[in-house]
Amino acid sequence: MAKFNSQITTLFIVVALVCAFVPAFSVEEAEANLLWNTCLVKITPKCALDIIAAVFENGTMPDPCCNDLVKEGKVCHDTLIKYIADKPMLIAHETEYLKKSDDLWKHCVLISKSA
Repeated sequence: MAKFNSQITTLFIVVALVCAFVPAFSVEEAEANLLWNTCLVKITPKCALDIIAAVFENGTMPDPCCNDLVKEGKVCHDTLIKYIADKPMLIAHETEYLKKSDDLWKHCVLISKSA
């Protein structure tokens, strides 16, 4: 039961992050919301947080999450990171975040091929 509760808590954290970074009332964001909903179901909430930490902080990416990231797909990964990086409080470092995102993708592809 405790594991289920921690998974629910983690899911709520991811949803809160999505809501903070993707405005729900913007018409131009409707496609992004659909993509968020489609892409987020392909990875665990913990891995979603690990991906965000690896790109926007100095977090590390566990190998099992690399496999989830590759299964999620490059289009989902790139689009989600780009939407977050485009937000006003992050835009000044967007180039850095996009490079970290690319580096993370390449690293994870290598990890998933060796598994």
